[in-house]
Amino acid sequence: MAETTKTTGNRPPKGFRSAEQGWPELHRIPHPPRRLPLLGDVLGADRHRPLQDSLRHARQLGPIFRRRAFGHEFVLVWGARLVADLADESRFAKHVGLGVANLRPVAGDGLFTAYNHESNWQLAHDVLAPGFSREAMEGYHGMMLSVAGRLTDHWDRRLAAGRTVDVPGDMTRLTLETIARTGFGHDFRSFERDRPHPFVTAMVGTLAYAQRLNTVPVPLAPLLLRTATRRNAADMACLNRTVDELVAARRRSQGGEGDLLDRMLATAHPETGERLSAENVRKQVITFLVAGHETTSGALSFALYYLARHPEIAARARAEVDRVWGDTPHPRYDQVARLRYVRRVLDESLRLWPTAPAFAREAREDTVLAGEHPMRRGAWALVLTPMLHRAPEVWGPDPERFDPDRFAPAAVRARPPHTFKPFGTGARACIGRQFALHEATLVLGLLLRRYELHADPGYRLTVTERLTLMPEGLRLRLERRRRRPEATRRAAHPAHDEPAADPRQHPAEPRSAGRCPVRGAGD
Repeated sequence: MAETTKTTGNRPPKGFRSAEQGWPELHRIPHPPRRLPLLGDVLGADRHRPLQDSLRHARQLGPIFRRRAFGHEFVLVWGARLVADLADESRFAKHVGLGVANLRPVAGDGLFTAYNHESNWQLAHDVLAPGFSREAMEGYHGMMLSVAGRLTDHWDRRLAAGRTVDVPGDMTRLTLETIARTGFGHDFRSFERDRPHPFVTAMVGTLAYAQRLNTVPVPLAPLLLRTATRRNAADMACLNRTVDELVAARRRSQGGEGDLLDRMLATAHPETGERLSAENVRKQVITFLVAGHETTSGALSFALYYLARHPEIAARARAEVDRVWGDTPHPRYDQVARLRYVRRVLDESLRLWPTAPAFAREAREDTVLAGEHPMRRGAWALVLTPMLHRAPEVWGPDPERFDPDRFAPAAVRARPPHTFKPFGTGARACIGRQFALHEATLVLGLLLRRYELHADPGYRLTVTERLTLMPEGLRLRLERRRRRPEATRRAAHPAHDEPAADPRQHPAEPRSAGRCPVRGAGD
C-alpha cells in the first residue's frame, strides 16, 4: 500500500493513514458484505480492474463507502454534495496516495506526484504556468496540426490497404508526439515504427506496476512481485535514460524556441529567483511526457468509440466542422474553439470515462465532511470521478446514456459546481488542461472532416486500467469522406453558431482564483 505525505511540524501526519485513524465514526460508513478477518473485502474482488470493481460497490453501497484490504481501510466518495465539500480548498488539499505515491520512484516531486509541502511543486508550477498561456497555446497549434497530419497520413495508408485502425495505439502515438514536440522539441518517430516506442512500453509498465502494488500486502510485495519489480526497475531506467538524452541534447544546442524544456532549464522564479534542479527537471519532463499524453490519448479513444457507435451524433459534429472550418486546409487556433458541439462530445466522453478516474483529498485540519462525517487532520478520501459523473441527482435517471447536449450552455449553468471533475480540483488541478482540450478538439475535428467512422458491430466496450483508463482492443473501419459542395457555402456564413469557448474556462466549472488556469498533464 502506498505511503502518503511524510511530514513534520505543521504538516499532516506522516505515513499511510488507514481510515480508522482519521474517521472517528467510521462504523457509520457502509462496506461490502462478506468481509474476512485480516484479508478484508477481497471476496469477488477484481484486482485487474480495481476502479471498475469499486464502481460496482459504489452502486450498491451509496455515495460514501469504505473498503478494506490486507489490514488497510480507506474511504471512497462520489456523492455530489460530499465531493463539493471536499473541493473546499480552505479545508482540504490534494492527497498523494494509493497508485500516485507508487509513481514517486520515477516521477519524484514532479507536478503530479509532489507532496503539498514539497517546495518544488510551487516553484515548477509558477515557472511553467506561462507555458500554457493563450500566447503559448497559439504557438503550439501549428505543431499540433503537423502531428495530426502524420496521423491522417498513417490512417490513409491503412484505409488504402483495406485495414482497420488501432485507435488506442494511434492516439497514444499522436499525443506522445504532440507533447514531445511542442514541449521538448523531440521527435519519437512514433508513426514510423511498427511497435510502440520503448518509452511508451516502459511508461505502460510503470503505470501497471504502480497499480499492482496496491493489490498485494506490503510485506509480501518483494516476494510476490519479484519479477515485476525487476521489470519495473528496467522500465524506470528506460524512462530516465530517454529523458536524460533529451535534456542533454537541449543543453548542447544551448536552447530551443522557448518551449517547456527551455523554461525548466533557464527560467528563474519571478519572485524568488530559484531555478529547478537538474534532478527535478528530469522528474518534470517524465511527468509531462507520461501524464501529458496518456490521459489525452484515452480521452480521444473514448470519444472516437462513442462517435462510431452514434452516427447521428457524429453527423451533427461533422456538420459543425463543415460549417465552421469550411475548406480551410489548416484551421486556425481560434477556429478550434468554435467547435462547440465537438467539444461537447469530448466532455461527454470524459464524463462517462474520465481517463484519470480518481483523485484523493485530505483534511487540512479536523473537520466534518458535509456536516455528517467527522474527519481528523490528515484523514483522506478517494473521489471516484466516474461515479460522481453518474450521480442521478445531477445527471438524471439515465446517466449511462451518451448525450453531448448535457454540456449545452443552459445545462451547464443549471448544474451545481464541482459535479464535473475530469481534471481534478483546486490548486493542484491539471496544469495543462487547456492544452489537452485544444489538442483533442482539433484532432476530433480533423478526423470527422476526413473520415466516416465505422465500429465493429460485435465490439463491446472493455475498459483497461493502468491507473489511467483506455478502451481495450478498439479498432475502427474508415471510409474516406466526400464532402458536399454546400458545406463550403455554409462555411462562408457561420454567424449563427454559438460563441467561441473561453479558452481559460472549462464550461462545467466556474472560474475561481484558486483553480489552476490551465491541462491534463500536470499537477
